[in-house]
Amino acid sequence: MWNMAHVNMGFLALLCLPTLFFDVLVLSHKSNIYERSAVPRAAPRSVARMDGDVIIGALFSVHHQPSAEKVADRKCGDVREQYGIQRVEAMFHTLDRINSDPFLLPNISLGCEIRDSCWHSSVALEQSIEFIRDSLISIRDDKDGSKWCIDGTPSNQPPPSKKPIAGVIGPGSSSVAIQVQNLLQLFNIPQIAYSATSIDLSDKTLFKYFLRVVPSDTLQARAMLDIVKRYNWTYVSAVHTEGNYGESGMEAFKELATQEGLCIAHSDKIYSNAGEKHFDRLLKKLRERLPKARVVVCFCEGMTVRGLLMAMRRLGVAGGEFLLIGR
Repeated sequence: MWNMAHVNMGFLALLCLPTLFFDVLVLSHKSNIYERSAVPRAAPRSVARMDGDVIIGALFSVHHQPSAEKVADRKCGDVREQYGIQRVEAMFHTLDRINSDPFLLPNISLGCEIRDSCWHSSVALEQSIEFIRDSLISIRDDKDGSKWCIDGTPSNQPPPSKKPIAGVIGPGSSSVAIQVQNLLQLFNIPQIAYSATSIDLSDKTLFKYFLRVVPSDTLQARAMLDIVKRYNWTYVSAVHTEGNYGESGMEAFKELATQEGLCIAHSDKIYSNAGEKHFDRLLKKLRERLPKARVVVCFCEGMTVRGLLMAMRRLGVAGGEFLLIGR
C-alpha cells in the first residue's frame, strides 16, 4: 500500500529532473525593493514574494492563457491588469494592513509567494509543483545519509532555508482549480478559491482540502433562468466555455430549463483560447436559428464572451440580432 512517504519521495525524484534557470522577481518586505536572482525553474516565470513567519501561496492569472497554437509550449499571452496585476497588488496591500495591525496577529507576520497560473491548468500545475518543492526540499534518505536536491542535482549540503506554504489562494478558473486541488490535497495543503464556482468542487469526498468564498454555479443557473422567464423567452440558444466550469454550469441550466418547459434551439461549446475561425463558425451556427432564437444564454468565461463579440464585429452582425444573457 502506497503511503504519504512514497508519494513524497516520488515527487522529490520528479523535482530533481534537469531544469532551466531564469530570473525571479523577489519582493523584500522590509525595504520594498525588488531584487533579481537566478533560481532553477521549469519555465521562465516571474514570482513575487514577501517575507513573513507564515507564507501563503497564491495563483493569479497575471497573463492570458496560451493560445491554441502555443498550449504545448505553455507560452502565456499578454498581461492581464484587472485579473492579474490588480489582484497581486491587492494581496500585498491586504497583508501589509494585517501585519501593521498589532491586534490581529500579534508577534506573527504573514508573507506570500505569488505565482502566475495564466488561466491554464498545465501552467498552474507547473507552478503548484514549485509550491510543493518547498515542503519536500529537506527530505532525508536514512540509508545514504542526508540528501538534498539543489538546482536539480543531489547534494549533501542543505539548501538555503525557505518556509513551506501554509495554503494556496486561487486559481480563478474552476477547471484549473480542480487540477491544482488534485495535486495539493496529496500533501494536505488547503486551497481557497475566490472565483471557482463549479458545482463539482462542492463534493468534499473528492476535494476535501478545497474551500471557496463564492456560491456554486447552481445559483447562477437559477438566476439566469429567472431572467429568461421574467421576459417570457421560451426558445433560446445556449453556449458555454469548454471545460468543467462551463459544462457543469450549462448542465445545471438545462436541467432547470427542462423543468420550466424552456426549449433550447441550439447548444454549443468553445474554448476561450480558440482561434477567430472557430468563433466565426460558432456565430454562423447561432445565426441559423434566427429570428426565433434571438436570445443566447452564455455560461461562459469572460474571454469566451469577448471572442464571441469580436466575431460579431468581424461578420458585421447588427447589434439587435442577438441578446446575450451571461453570468
